[in-house]
Amino acid sequence: MSLSFSNACVAKPAACGTGMQSAEPFWFAVQTRPRHEKRVSLDLTEKGIPCFLPLHREKRQWSDRWQWVEWPLFAHYVFVRIAGTPELRVRVLRTNGVIQFVGASFHGTPIPDDQIENVRTLTDQRVLLSPHEFLKVGERVRIRGGALNGIEGVLAAVKNDRTLVVSVDLIQKSVSIRIEGFEVECVNSI
Repeated sequence: MSLSFSNACVAKPAACGTGMQSAEPFWFAVQTRPRHEKRVSLDLTEKGIPCFLPLHREKRQWSDRWQWVEWPLFAHYVFVRIAGTPELRVRVLRTNGVIQFVGASFHGTPIPDDQIENVRTLTDQRVLLSPHEFLKVGERVRIRGGALNGIEGVLAAVKNDRTLVVSVDLIQKSVSIRIEGFEVECVNSI
């Protein structure tokens, strides 16, 4: 099964909500009902709420043909960039298909910008990758050079292939890409 990445339903983080808020916007993960990720993303975009839904392409066989299908990379999750004000949170929660914010007391925990940007860079570059189980252990590495310069993740070995696992800690989801041909360096943990 061949997987690739597509970037869909990305609204620019220009206007956030009503404009009356002065708080800085952050990325949050919202949990969706099963198979509602694309609809939630479209509805949030129509409301003017910046969102990000990373997709991957997968070739599926039907009884009479093969077809490419786009699936959410992180099933049941869409990312939104909002200030954490009650008004904006309610606008998100009132979107059909949204269950809750992910994080402490279901109020949502901000996701570091670099984790979202790492996933966004992978989607923009359309590199071959696949969903991967969440890994917290192992050495953190950074790719040096090329289109993926600066991408950080956990170095793992899957069937003797060197693989970089890029994680979004809050939702405990990860993606993996083969890094053969890329130069990597260790990132010092602090």
